[in-house]
Amino acid sequence: MDLYLFIWSIIVYGLAAAVTLLVSISIIIYMITNPYPVVERFEEETTYSDAKSKSKAKFPNIAEPHSVHLSVVVPAYNEEERLPPMLDEAIEFLEGRVKEQPSYKYEIIVVSDGSRDKTVQVTEGYAIKYGSEKVRCLELIKNRGKGGAVRLGIESCRGASILFADADGASKFEDLTKLEAALKGLTKCDPFSQPNDVSDSIAIVIGSRAHLEKESLATRSVFRNILMYGFHFLVWLFTVKGIKDTQCGFKLFTRKAADICFKSLHVNRWAFDVELLYIAQKLNIPIAEVPVRWTEIEGSKVTPVLSWVQMGCDLGLIWLKYTIGAWKIKSHKTN
Repeated sequence: MDLYLFIWSIIVYGLAAAVTLLVSISIIIYMITNPYPVVERFEEETTYSDAKSKSKAKFPNIAEPHSVHLSVVVPAYNEEERLPPMLDEAIEFLEGRVKEQPSYKYEIIVVSDGSRDKTVQVTEGYAIKYGSEKVRCLELIKNRGKGGAVRLGIESCRGASILFADADGASKFEDLTKLEAALKGLTKCDPFSQPNDVSDSIAIVIGSRAHLEKESLATRSVFRNILMYGFHFLVWLFTVKGIKDTQCGFKLFTRKAADICFKSLHVNRWAFDVELLYIAQKLNIPIAEVPVRWTEIEGSKVTPVLSWVQMGCDLGLIWLKYTIGAWKIKSHKTN
């Protein structure tokens, strides 16, 4: 009996110590954490090279009214090789729209996230060919991470609707039509004929690769599949509900939705998509998930296992910091 009580007391004291430690850590985190994002942006990052005047021009701000139908924001870190095929595909598709509807306007903003290769030169070559009204390079002087790069690109865009697309071109760009159809369903506004209404509406449409999961399972190692399922479980348990694929790099926002959500984004790296959707769900912003085509492109700069581990750590921080109130959502949905 004495042994039983001894063991039970150890368990109780151990649990009490663990709870005390967790509470202490939470209090420390709360005290040292800024509740709202502190966005770092250098003066050099507020301008782009104008291909026509050969001088620097000022980027606009997302708080300003839109002046084009669509902005495409492409985060790029050392993507001189994979970027051209993606840009070629996107521009061919968008130029086709311009031919069919001459009043249609678009822009592509490539955000070079502290690249050390020729990503900037490649992008500026496209700006010279197509004009800076259509292609611009936002050159970050130091690496921010994918989420940080997307945020600064979105802050600098002019579109009534805004597409975030990966530089590797893994998603078929013409699937944008599927996302726009879903956006029209959510907002009841046509992205082509009603850009003003789209800009003022609040909705998000995300591309999804969930329908390709069975095929992907057969090509990945058992260990990577375990990591993937573990990540999806943590996403469902702690943050985002009802979304099958939070990480697909093909997401479409109305201008107002992007402005609202990115103002509260804290995570700058790979798990930023999860926090973004978490913020949107907390604000009851309508979200649609649309199946898109996707092909794995060689040349990734990230070790898959390390990226999953880092995203898992970020998920824990997202859950903890919002749960204890260390992080707050800056903006609220307005009708």
